[in-house]
Amino acid sequence: MKILLVDDEHELVSALAERMSMRGINAEWVSSGKDALEKLQGTAYDLAVLDMKMPKISGLELRKKIQEIRPEMKYIFMTGHGSSDDFNAVYSEKNADCYLMKPVNIDLLIEKINQSLEETEIEV
Repeated sequence: MKILLVDDEHELVSALAERMSMRGINAEWVSSGKDALEKLQGTAYDLAVLDMKMPKISGLELRKKIQEIRPEMKYIFMTGHGSSDDFNAVYSEKNADCYLMKPVNIDLLIEKINQSLEETEIEV
C-alpha cells in the first residue's frame, strides 16, 4: 500500500506521514497540488489523501487532474473548513471515499484507508 498525502499545512501533513509510517504504512507527502502532480509522474500510489482547500488548486480540482494520470486511484478528503456543500460535492464524485474534518484522527484515517483499499480488492 502506497499513500500520497497532499496538504498545504507542512506540520500537519509531515506529522500524518510520520505517524502512518510508524504503523507500517508507506506514506509520502507534498504540500501543493503542483508537487503532487509531479510525484504522480514517477510513482504509483494506491490512494491520495487530499486537503479540500489549498492555494492555487483545491482538492477536488487536484483529484480531477490526478484521474487523468491515475484513473484507478482512490481518494480521501480532509479539511479544517468544511461545510455541507463541500461534503455533498465530495460524495457526488465517483471514487470519493471519505470526508474527514481536521484535526484528523490518525486511527480513523487509517481505518478509512484500509476500508477504501479493501473495497477496491472486492470490486476487482
